[in-house]
Amino acid sequence: MISTVLFDLDGTLVDTAPDMAHSLNLLLTEQGEEALPHAIIRPHVSNGSEALVTLGFGDALENTRLQQLKKRYLEIYQTNIHIQSCLFPGMDKLLEKIEEAGKQWGVVTNKPSWLTEPLLISMGLATRSACMVSGDTTSQRKPHPEPMYHACQLIGVDSTECIYIGDARRDIEAGNNANMKTIIATYGYIAEWEDMSTWGADALIDEPCEILQHCGLSSAN
Repeated sequence: MISTVLFDLDGTLVDTAPDMAHSLNLLLTEQGEEALPHAIIRPHVSNGSEALVTLGFGDALENTRLQQLKKRYLEIYQTNIHIQSCLFPGMDKLLEKIEEAGKQWGVVTNKPSWLTEPLLISMGLATRSACMVSGDTTSQRKPHPEPMYHACQLIGVDSTECIYIGDARRDIEAGNNANMKTIIATYGYIAEWEDMSTWGADALIDEPCEILQHCGLSSAN
């Protein structure tokens, strides 16, 4: 019996790509570089700030310079964290149905807490979620199962009662490592060259409402 639905944040629960891409382009422009099309940036968003900086400035960056640019990127993103970011289409209705059924939902992300919490608060989601586990909440990050187990402890459920939905291999590995049912959100930030069939997920969904059938809930209005 599934009692709890856990979500990755970027690319699964919230479409943060517009603000993350905009912030990267602000950094590029600030540094005298050309902005990149959002379509090029989008598949890299789930890989975090360092991956985005590397995308924008190249992988030949010396580490000190990389860390300087990463720090500046995060400063820019922090001030632009909720401009265009929004729930994916159908997600709000899904969350309502989960709540109406007496089930719980929460967030387990590698995003640092000083970005996760302000975003979820600004979106009115912080008080609705049963847990917010960020990349700096525990000593290990996904794909390690520690954040997943910590979420279960906060909520008071066994990991086998949980579904974890994500859009990256590490999400599925983390859920599997914690004995959760795992689902790939194909609508997320997945590059076309990635082979999702090798990730080991229990299922794939193309839109949020499909999660309902995996929780034993009806998608009917």
